[in-house]
Amino acid sequence: MQDLKIALIGATGKAGTYILNALLAQNYQVKALIRNPEKLQIHHVSLEVVIGDVKESDTVHALIEGCNIVVSALGMGQPASEKTIFTKATENILIAMHNFDLKRYIAITGINVDTPVDQKDAKTQFATKWMYENYPVSTANRQREYDMLAQSSIDWTLVRLPMIIQTAGTTGIGQSLINCKGEQINAANLAQFIIKELAECAFAKRAPFIWNG
Repeated sequence: MQDLKIALIGATGKAGTYILNALLAQNYQVKALIRNPEKLQIHHVSLEVVIGDVKESDTVHALIEGCNIVVSALGMGQPASEKTIFTKATENILIAMHNFDLKRYIAITGINVDTPVDQKDAKTQFATKWMYENYPVSTANRQREYDMLAQSSIDWTLVRLPMIIQTAGTTGIGQSLINCKGEQINAANLAQFIIKELAECAFAKRAPFIWNG
């Protein structure tokens, strides 16, 4: 598996930094898209950097070329991206993956995203409603991102997350396809979940919730 080359989006974010470190620690080759190169604190022989923006189709094409799998830890970023960044990015990623005949895509999102199989409890429903009330455009855009993936032909996995805690500490990881039973996920736990999913492909075409178990 370590012969695979991973295209990584959002590598300097609060989750992406941990994912990048975990991929390199597992001896994966990584090609990372970096919007602000001054934020990149990691230099490694197995890391290739592409400078640019995920909104630009040519940049995403250059990122994915030569890679086997795409992983996205895209968030709103600092400074904040447009509130419709998620669908714009997904459109560019899907086109580039089609052009290079790639099938595997793993991305992260929030617990506010709904799927047809969900059985969200009152707490998760409240969190979803709160996001729509306070961040209506970006939250709806996240839902549309899921819809685009669900309608695509690729083997996507959309990992739904509660609050991300930036720590290298690890615990057990709870997971479910229907409801989020925890309020936090350690960034290091998230990274390890993605490493495992790269190897096992257990959640292809599904959107698991994960949390600190």
